[in-house]
Amino acid sequence: MKDLTERFVSGELVFDGALLKVHRDLVRLPDGSQGAREYIRHPGAVAVVPLFDDGRVLLERQFRYPHRREFIEVPAGKLEHDEPHVDTARRELLEETGYSAAEWKRLGVIHTAIAYTDEAIELFLARKLEKRQANLDQGEFLEVVILEFAEAIRMIGDGRITDAKTVAALLWTEKWAFA
Repeated sequence: MKDLTERFVSGELVFDGALLKVHRDLVRLPDGSQGAREYIRHPGAVAVVPLFDDGRVLLERQFRYPHRREFIEVPAGKLEHDEPHVDTARRELLEETGYSAAEWKRLGVIHTAIAYTDEAIELFLARKLEKRQANLDQGEFLEVVILEFAEAIRMIGDGRITDAKTVAALLWTEKWAFA
């Protein structure tokens, strides 16, 4: 099998933001030549598919500034330093929606944009939901939306749900979580 590894030669931090770090590296390519790679470091995140006992799913409606529009999404959030993924999922579900869950199942991981970021999102299924109290972060605004699971799947099919983590999490749930 051919070695396709690109090896780090040198690099610089181009932008050091509160969430994202943009890097530019010089790499040695498999043929010995050199190339430049620009990429974003991300702390990682989780996404949760909260399912009610009757089969409905809890989603969120949020405005996303880069696209200048609202999206329907599963609850999600970034990892805190050294926080286990399932703890992040529990925290984000409660903070954003006001629900806690008694049953948790890891579905898998997705890499959102492998060409320019190292972001990985761990996907979880949350069941046995119980209403508590939401506690949104400052500057965070969203509306909880509860739908029949089949309606959420239809929304993917007709383009009303396009967020990649939500599409992946819901389809993953439809395909494997009910088995």
